[in-house]
Amino acid sequence: MADDDGDGGMQDYRDEVNDMPEGNDGIDAMDEPDFGDEEDPNEEEEKERITTRTLTKYERARILGTRALQLSMGAPPMVEIQPGETDPLVIAKRELQEKKIPITIRRFLPDGSYEDWPLDDLTIPSMGQAP
Repeated sequence: MADDDGDGGMQDYRDEVNDMPEGNDGIDAMDEPDFGDEEDPNEEEEKERITTRTLTKYERARILGTRALQLSMGAPPMVEIQPGETDPLVIAKRELQEKKIPITIRRFLPDGSYEDWPLDDLTIPSMGQAP
């Protein structure tokens, strides 16, 4: 039960560590796993899209709110500012209509995959002149 050397078995461990080659900390490096040529379902390679090309009213609201917040926090506008134009929401609407906002829409699908749509590729419907 008790070791003869009185170190509780630590001498055996020290011997194993000392037998390791230089530069090896006891952890073997794993090779990168080879997954073959599996296609990433989220990778866009000119494949057919599932969702519609039209920007939804919910996406429009999210983009305008996000961009207006960015502008109010000091982000540079992407369009020419008219004299007296200070409302960030009005500026964000102009940026959206001119497709100058550098935002990509990510639409999640029921199977867990998603489609990324650059704003330039989407059709932006006219939503009236609400303030």
